[in-house]
Amino acid sequence: MSNRNSKRYEACIFDMDGVLIDSEPFWRQAELEVFSAVGIRLTEEDCIETMGIRIDEIVNMRYRQHPWSGPSCAEVSEKIQDRVIELIKEKGKALPGVYEAIALLKGTGLKIALASSSSYRLIKAILQTLNLEEAFTLLYSAEQERFGKPHPAVFITTAQKLKVEPTNCLVIEDSPNGVIAAKAALMTCIAVPEKAMADDPRFAIADFKLSSLLELRGVKISGNS
Repeated sequence: MSNRNSKRYEACIFDMDGVLIDSEPFWRQAELEVFSAVGIRLTEEDCIETMGIRIDEIVNMRYRQHPWSGPSCAEVSEKIQDRVIELIKEKGKALPGVYEAIALLKGTGLKIALASSSSYRLIKAILQTLNLEEAFTLLYSAEQERFGKPHPAVFITTAQKLKVEPTNCLVIEDSPNGVIAAKAALMTCIAVPEKAMADDPRFAIADFKLSSLLELRGVKISGNS
């Protein structure tokens, strides 16, 4: 992998689902189960297309496409999140290179933040499961924003809270929607897509593409140390 990265950074912002933990299959399973219960038959491919998008926005979109009677969109969103948390507690484990990547980046003096489309309660469940509760300088959820990814708001607000200019931030993402959000925020983006999506042409806008976080040592990252 060639290294085009010669600038110095002040912060690294991690996405969570699909970056720290292989939770995307849990999201797909939960969506397939819960949407099926309200009469919507989705495929794995349907769920993959909405990776990185906030769950309430996904539910609202599905309702517009195929309105159902019974539970509200908010209730369906909660049911999906409840199921994802169950699956995380049962099966969740850190993806390869997560602990090494965090240690490496901290060693450069960077501020380490997490910015996720998931809710705070889901963020908390995952960090507890992975023993990463003390790993991040800042945790921020797109549930506090008017728009989720691919809108860049979650990353821009995270940079503001860190008191760092967006152009001095590095983002680690796994989904095309997340990469689009990072680049729209004018941040350098490292994409770590899951294997099934590795050839998606939308990853071309990322500054780097890795097969796992274990390859992060091959990217020259300069911080404040």
